[in-house]
Amino acid sequence: MIAAPPLAQRRLIGALLLLLLLAQIDQPYPEIALLQHIPTMLLIVASPWLLRRWPLSTASVACIIAFMAFHTLGGRYAYSNVPYDDWLRALIGTSLSDAFGWTRNHYDRLVHFAFGALSVVPVAEVARRWGGLGARGAMLAVLGWVLAISCLYEIFEWLLTIVAAGETADRYNGQQGDIWDAQKDMALATLGAVMVLPFVRAGRR
Repeated sequence: MIAAPPLAQRRLIGALLLLLLLAQIDQPYPEIALLQHIPTMLLIVASPWLLRRWPLSTASVACIIAFMAFHTLGGRYAYSNVPYDDWLRALIGTSLSDAFGWTRNHYDRLVHFAFGALSVVPVAEVARRWGGLGARGAMLAVLGWVLAISCLYEIFEWLLTIVAAGETADRYNGQQGDIWDAQKDMALATLGAVMVLPFVRAGRR
């Protein structure tokens, strides 16, 4: 009989489920909430089976849960409206937009960077444990994963703009008028992976 995931991993999954439920309270953008949160719901439902079939270290599971937590928060506010400036003003009296002169909400940029950075540990582990790759092959697999998934996601957003109603597509995509949004998102994901890769590789020597 295949063992259940360790208690620490089950607690991480439970914490993500709680965050997902909290994100639905007084949902400000109900028309796209389901579209935003379907991936998280599917992951929570499938994770016990997936972790029994393909066990991962708790560090890898924590990275996946951390990314999905970032996504869940972004999904609640349709990404473009995460009120981080309001939160910071309430705490310290100023905001990131005030400090850096930003004219757009950059939470989506943070999540794309986090995708790259938080992919390194789990993807490298899968590549080594289940793919039989060495350290160098695992690092290349990480870069291939980040680049491929980032590209496919941007293609998905483009297709969504074609088939969905204009306002729904605009809210989901969150381009905020930036014609280079897709390229910047992919670049940030790649940067996140590249910045973390040396630390993971050094830790495995």
